[in-house]
Order: sequence, then C-alpha cells, then structure tokens
Amino acid sequence: MDLKGQVSAEYLLLSLIFLIIIGSITVPLVGRSISSSLDISSTSDVKFAINSITNAVGVVYANGPGAKRTINVYFPLPSTLSYASNTIQMQVPLQSGGNKLISSNVPIPVFINNGAVVRGNYNVEVTWTSGTSPITVTLTAT
Repeated sequence: MDLKGQVSAEYLLLSLIFLIIIGSITVPLVGRSISSSLDISSTSDVKFAINSITNAVGVVYANGPGAKRTINVYFPLPSTLSYASNTIQMQVPLQSGGNKLISSNVPIPVFINNGAVVRGNYNVEVTWTSGTSPITVTLTAT
C-alpha cells in the first residue's frame, strides 16, 4: 500500500510542476497579446474618427463657402488632433511602448479649434465661412 501512495504523490507533484511551467509560459504570452489587441483597437478607433472628420471636411469643401457639417466621433484615449501639410493627424500612444501617427489627407487647409481630446465622444463641427479662409474644425465633448 505504501508504494501506491508514493506513486500517487509523485504523480500529483509532477502534475503541479507541469502546471507551473505551463502557467509561467502562457501568462506572459497572454499579456502581450492583450496589449497588442488593445493597441490595434485604439489605432483603428482613431483612424475611423480621423477619416470621418476628413470626409466631413471633403463634404464641406465640395459644398463651398458657407457650408457646415456636424458629426459625432469617438476617441478612445487622450491625445491631440492637429493639422500639418494638408493632413489631419493624431499621435496614438501604444501600450506596448512608443507612439503611432494616424493621419488622413484633406483637400484644403484646415484650422483645428480645441484639438486636445480625452477619451469619449465629441461633436465635431466643420465650417467654411469664406473662400479665402481655411475650413474650421471645432471639437466639443458630449
């Protein structure tokens, strides 16, 4: 009887060691994959928001001076929406480290009013008052 009890104890100990080894390998892998998934989700949400704003600028530009369009967009994290060289852009801080620049081209110069955003929904008003002025993009938290 003692031999069978010792064999059972050894099997339990081996099973425990096996589970510890498997756990120490899979937990870091799961952590990295979750971080990568969150980075992809954040960048795609920002890209969708910037493309929506760019499309609104295109519609206002096509309608001519005096046109106005209001849309609602979601930003998943705090950052700053900016304009440079005919592109609307935003730096997205990644959980895995570093930043990624998301940008979209616009057909006309744009002035971004209130470009600092935090996480949440925003009403974006795109207006073009006169043919000589840039198109104004104003963000308001909802």
